[in-house]
Amino acid sequence: MSDLAVIATGSLLDFALEKHEFSMPVGRIGYMYLEPLSFEEFLNALGHSHLIDFLKNFNFDISILDVIHNQFLTILKEYLIIGGMPATVSSWSKEKNLDTINQIHYDLLSTYRDDFSKYSGRLPLNRLEDIINSVPNQLGKKFVYNQANPDVGSNALKQGLELVSKARLCHQVFLTSANGLPLAAETNEKFFKVIMLDIGLCNVSLGLSLYELSSINELSMINNGSLSEELTGQLLRTLFPAYISPRLFYWQQTKKNSEAEIDYIIQHQSMIVPIEVKSGKPGSLKSLHYFMAEKNKNLAVRINSDKPSIHHINTQTSSTLPSNYILTSIPFYLIEQLPRLLNLVKTS
Repeated sequence: MSDLAVIATGSLLDFALEKHEFSMPVGRIGYMYLEPLSFEEFLNALGHSHLIDFLKNFNFDISILDVIHNQFLTILKEYLIIGGMPATVSSWSKEKNLDTINQIHYDLLSTYRDDFSKYSGRLPLNRLEDIINSVPNQLGKKFVYNQANPDVGSNALKQGLELVSKARLCHQVFLTSANGLPLAAETNEKFFKVIMLDIGLCNVSLGLSLYELSSINELSMINNGSLSEELTGQLLRTLFPAYISPRLFYWQQTKKNSEAEIDYIIQHQSMIVPIEVKSGKPGSLKSLHYFMAEKNKNLAVRINSDKPSIHHINTQTSSTLPSNYILTSIPFYLIEQLPRLLNLVKTS
């Protein structure tokens, strides 16, 4: 039946394929990596297709009115609370009931935990629980196995993280030296951060009240800003073509007594572009200034809740190195337009 297309999917698919006893039909199988709904898909689900058109046509010559900017931030906060899991988005589009959303989130997490029984024989289920419970608490920081469970050896916890990552309930963000491309060629796999599959599930895992979240205006104030890093990572993963398994990287100065760190490092065409997620003024981006001077780069990105802007940075780092570059600032709701906007900055 050569015309019949078959789709195989599910959180355990990678494990099933790992044990297959048949010969893979080369050239007859295509892989697609499914992410939670992105912010623009969230807008579409809520009937805001006109706002998607606005985002796709935005350029830096356009001055976004306060009323439009605030509308995007309001819907973005909904996305921060609801997340991108299809069941929650579908429910929110119909009912707008936070109690129902809360129940769906808890049901989803419970289902994932029940699924852990299928891993029996690979690892004690408690180790998988240790990882799932620890990931939200270590957001934005180097993941430390000892913090997941100080009474268990790191090898068991490492295996637990590998299994949970393979099930795509969380994703590792690896440290890269960012000296050249590809970024993966210069990773140090002993150093990594971990983000969850979905920010809505992350909120529930942290025990955050959806009603409390709905009353907070600035994203960087929530959980010390780590949720804004989770949100950014989740949306950056949607920039990859569906046939490529997304991989994210970060950078950190590994010298002793140095705290310089860049939240995300991406490849844009032949360029290495650092991304900082914060709400500070340009003058407070010390790590970014250091990175740009150290790596001799000329284009960087800041993601925050402010309106889009372009700054020409000309400063000096603490090591007296000159730091001259273009800082492209965009709000969270424009993350999916980042590749197009970087092209506009390059050609302007």
